Formats: sequence, C-alpha cells, structure tokens
Amino acid sequence: MEITVANESHYKYAQMISDTITESAKVRGTGIAQRTPEYIIKRLQNGNAVIALDGDKFAGFCYIEVWGNKDFVANSGLIVHPDYRGQGLAKKIKKRIFELSREKFPEAKIFGITTGLAVMKMNYELGYRPVTFSELTDDPDFWKGCQTCKNFDILTRTEQKMCLCTGMLYDPNEKNKHPKAEKINKKTFQRLKSIKEQLFLKKKTK
Repeated sequence: MEITVANESHYKYAQMISDTITESAKVRGTGIAQRTPEYIIKRLQNGNAVIALDGDKFAGFCYIEVWGNKDFVANSGLIVHPDYRGQGLAKKIKKRIFELSREKFPEAKIFGITTGLAVMKMNYELGYRPVTFSELTDDPDFWKGCQTCKNFDILTRTEQKMCLCTGMLYDPNEKNKHPKAEKINKKTFQRLKSIKEQLFLKKKTK
C-alpha cells in the first residue's frame, strides 16, 4: 500500500473518489458533503491531497482546503474504498494529510467538522480539540460546501452556530497534545453526537 501526495497523474481516479464519497454517505446515513470529479481534480492539481493506492487500485483519499488567507486549513473528504476498510488505512491517510498540512501551511490552524466517531478520535489523537463553530473559519465559501449535506437545514436554522457535525481544531500555537489520547473511548464522542441528534432532530420533527 502506497500513500502519496496526489498529482496530475491521479486524475483518472477523480470519478471513483467522488463516487466513493457519495456512496459512503448513502450507506452510513451521515452528513457528508458531496464532491464532484471536477472539484477533486482541482485538489490534485495543487498538491493538496494524498491518495492511497494498492498497486494501481484506488484505496483511499483525503485533501486539504485553504481558507481565510491561509489562516485556516481543513483536512476534508477522508474516504477509504469499501474493499480496504477495517485495516487501519483511514488512520494512516489522516496522519499523512495532517503532516502535509503542517509542511505546507505551518502557521495555519487545522480544522474539520465531522459526524464520524472514528474521525473525531483520530483528530483528538493528532492534537485537535472540540470547539464551537465560531472558532473556525468565517469564510462563506467553506460553509457553502455544506449545502449538499442532508443536515444543511440544521446549520441554516441555527445561524451557522451548530449542527450535527462536531468542529475540531488544531492550533500550532497551542500545546495540543493529549497524553491520554490513546485511551479515549469512542463513547465520549458518541454521547456528544447523541445529545446533538436529540436536540436538533426533535426540533425538526415538531
């Protein structure tokens, strides 16, 4: 398995990456913003993505988005092909895209929003902390990217303050190290997710 910084030679995987993201959202029933092949290609062009390949077979992907005049970057679109799930590949991809972000944008705050419990735990182990959306970028283009998510109405009615996603932030100017991160139980994040679902989904059904 090779995890490498993506480039123009990987354009041929753009459609598969897009389809895998879309299908994952359907299967998991979670809020994942869709990404077109054209959108993926732009990330391949500027060297702001990593791709995992098993020979010439697509295995996984993640990309960097730059916001707020490079003050913020986000690691987005983390996906593993169904044939390669359950092997710890997502964690390896996440670690590599985090390293690439630190290499290319050493002064930027790295953030993400996710409903995925496994991603929350990986972020925490890398030094992220849960934050309110107000601590993330206020770049309107970032939040426009949420429009294809099925939970976008929640983000809208809370005036972009909260959603089912949890915001997480790595600030290079802080000592974002959690000595007991490896002992964090997913139940911690599950409780947070459940509280949000009870709060927002109940309101939606009224």
